Amino acid sequence: MPGASVISETWLWAGWAAAAAPFAAFVLILFLLRRRPGAAAAVSLAAVATSMVFALCLLVCCVDMETPLRSVVTWMISGDTVISAGVHLDGLSLLMLAVVCGICLLVQVYSLGYMAGDPGFARYYAFMSLFAGAMIFLVLAPGLVQLYIFWELVGLSSYLLIGFWFEKFSASRAGKKAFVMTRLGDVAFLAGLLLLLVRGGVMDIAALSNGAAGLSSGMITVSAVLIFGGVIGKSAQFPLMTWLPDAMEGPTPVSALLHSATMVAAGVFLIARMFPFFSQSDAAMTFLLAVGTVSMLMSATMAMVSRDIKQVWAYSTISQLGFMLMALAAGGYFAGVFHLFTHAGFKALLFLCAGMLIHAFHSNDMFVIGQGGARGLKIPMLCMAVGAAALSGIWPFSGFASKEAVLATLVSLENPAWLIAGLAGVFLTAYYTFRLVFIIVFPAGRGQTRAEDPARGVAYAYGAMAWPVILLAFATLVLGFLAAPIRHWLAAGAGAHEAVHGPAWLAPLSLGLVFAAIAVAWVEFGRKNASQTGFVERVRVVAELFARRWYLDDIWGWAVSRLLDRGAAEACRQADNRVIDGFVHSLAGAAVASGRVLARGHRVMIQARLMIMFAVVFGLTCIMLIWG
Repeated sequence: MPGASVISETWLWAGWAAAAAPFAAFVLILFLLRRRPGAAAAVSLAAVATSMVFALCLLVCCVDMETPLRSVVTWMISGDTVISAGVHLDGLSLLMLAVVCGICLLVQVYSLGYMAGDPGFARYYAFMSLFAGAMIFLVLAPGLVQLYIFWELVGLSSYLLIGFWFEKFSASRAGKKAFVMTRLGDVAFLAGLLLLLVRGGVMDIAALSNGAAGLSSGMITVSAVLIFGGVIGKSAQFPLMTWLPDAMEGPTPVSALLHSATMVAAGVFLIARMFPFFSQSDAAMTFLLAVGTVSMLMSATMAMVSRDIKQVWAYSTISQLGFMLMALAAGGYFAGVFHLFTHAGFKALLFLCAGMLIHAFHSNDMFVIGQGGARGLKIPMLCMAVGAAALSGIWPFSGFASKEAVLATLVSLENPAWLIAGLAGVFLTAYYTFRLVFIIVFPAGRGQTRAEDPARGVAYAYGAMAWPVILLAFATLVLGFLAAPIRHWLAAGAGAHEAVHGPAWLAPLSLGLVFAAIAVAWVEFGRKNASQTGFVERVRVVAELFARRWYLDDIWGWAVSRLLDRGAAEACRQADNRVIDGFVHSLAGAAVASGRVLARGHRVMIQARLMIMFAVVFGLTCIMLIWG
């Protein structure tokens, strides 16, 4: 139908415009508005608001879309291999587009207050626009080459924003650590792409999912595991998980945007986007399940002993991303995507609430924040309670519905160990979440806390930060009730027939574990005269293990210093001795040898000439005597 064709073209152009607007803002700020911070913020906000409008229009207009819409252009051709670029609109990409644009917009509004007066204000909004554009193009990518390019651009944006306050050595080091560790995973990702390109000649995600590449089962397993290496790096999974807590050195809005709701979730999005392809290999899915489970449990234990409020939420992000990977690896397409959707809302909420507290008390230490009178800040404390309830999985908050969907997926597995691990994660999550809440709300020596409002004198900043937090708290309350429409929205995907609700005993059991964990946290940190020392912290060896991140940083440090640094140093020494010095010595030896040959020849020629001269003189003398 001509009318339908025109409408489809309009939707596709809206997708292009949603991705292009932030890039245009980045270029404009970078070249024209670096010395005009107010104008830079206005341009960036206008661009991301434009993207948000297009995203919402697409979400509403395409609600009954039966087949995906694509707009692609041929980028490169080599033999039978065609590399395309463009936009791909389906339920998953449009849902993720709305999440990315919504969180970007709220975080940029929040940043008006949090970053007010910062000398790098314009530069901050330029980097934010760069990230938003890269993330949108990643979400809409129809092929792996385009996705990988913007995957790397997202990593560059992360590096720039983590090290935004580069004057601080810790921030500069954290940015480099994040960049290097994520590149390790991206090397594996690139190897997987090259393997698919060489063996299958297909880079289109839809074609790969439909088996158009004609790969063997072994080749699918190898390429899937290699691609998952990129997910391990980007989503901070075991063993490349320690960069994310250190990345909290960046501004708190950066943590809320990149390291909770969007960038680190790109890895989970990639698995969901290629879910039919990964599902073709049971071995690859089992590997995903194991990595997700280990990451979920290990990071949860790290959060149990941390004092830094942002690092607790960072560990929690790693844990919840592992939870999503468990759902996807167990065949729960809807459960993994739905938990990704709800987590984006309540984790951004928790980070932004933490930012308000840090902005007021100039400390990341939750004990210092609590003793400073944080309970006097009503908006962040109430909203943080909402986010904490959602993270713990308490009804009726959004985290309850998505967590139950994940557990229902794990119940369907033959091995009960995966469900037991998931339930253990539920208990640990509720424990470390309310440990933080009780430390701040019921600090030690609570009778001596200040009574005045810490936000006094910063009304503008407080107001700019408060409204995004309130909106996210409202979203956290209602998103859990959207499970049915989101399931219908994703019905065209691979998870149309999976279970959403588990057995009747599952929800009471998980809620019982949640409330048991909260009770333990209350006894240790909330009640009057509580010791505020957790049961883990009483065992010094275990507490040291968790605080040192299971010694992963030490292991990586040893590997880098002994294997990479010393290995590289030895390789350079051998290259210097055998290649550079060897070449120079060989050249010098050749020069000496040739000189000796020439010298010997020169000596032989002198003797010959003397003999000839003597013979001539002798001959002439004889002739003269005879004839004379």
